[in-house]
Amino acid sequence: MSVLLDLQTGDSLKQVVLDPVSRIDLIKYAGASGDFNPIHTIDDEAKKAGLPGIIAHGMWTMGNLAKLFSDYFEVGFIENYSIRFKNMVFLNDVITLSSILEKTEENRLYFKVNAKNQNDVTVLTGKILFKIHE
Repeated sequence: MSVLLDLQTGDSLKQVVLDPVSRIDLIKYAGASGDFNPIHTIDDEAKKAGLPGIIAHGMWTMGNLAKLFSDYFEVGFIENYSIRFKNMVFLNDVITLSSILEKTEENRLYFKVNAKNQNDVTVLTGKILFKIHE
């Protein structure tokens, strides 16, 4: 907890590097989310849609952002977020999640977040509001 509360504007939480995206990750996510669009799980269907191969669900990438804050859920929670999807995530991509504290107001911490692939291409940007329990 002290790490989170000791952050100053411009400081970052520890980056999170995800394992390479696997087909089974996307199949599991499809089942959990109910999003069975075949562009996420079937190569031929993705190619019919004009893609080079299957792509990760955008919400799979977004959901993984919570891993930046998982060490701090005893002291607070993600109260709000705003996300922009910038590029697609493909099989075997290695995604790095990062954050920068933009400002603090009482028990609220405002973070700028992003996700980049192994080629340093931004796949997602956004903002997360983390609220400390009162």
